[in-house]
Amino acid sequence: MVDDIFERGSKGSSDFFTGNVWVKMLVTDENGVFDTQVYNVVFEPGARTHWHSHPGGQILIVTRGRGFYEERGKPVRILKKGDVVEIPPNVVHWHGAAPNEELVHIGISTQVHLGPAEWFGPVTEEEYRKATEGK
Repeated sequence: MVDDIFERGSKGSSDFFTGNVWVKMLVTDENGVFDTQVYNVVFEPGARTHWHSHPGGQILIVTRGRGFYEERGKPVRILKKGDVVEIPPNVVHWHGAAPNEELVHIGISTQVHLGPAEWFGPVTEEEYRKATEGK
């Protein structure tokens, strides 16, 4: 059993994720002081977000496992422990685990006063296969 820093949290909704994903909110910014949300996300093998964007941008810090990050229309990026991904505002993207390995990352949504993430539908099995095949 892996000794993660944070508990798994709540099961992610199929409205936003494909596969089994758990989200643990760490900073909710309910009082508006930090203008940031911080959360730990655990993706089971093959699990991933749907295509989405953040109006204020997002930062990912990979803490365990192996996965992928892809911006629409750009080459996929392989993710591993210690990687940091800086995602500018309104960039449509997805991220998730490799087919045979979990991925755990801390996500940071910045400038949350600009609104919640916008969701554009699932990453298809064909899109996922093309992104991960042979990598």
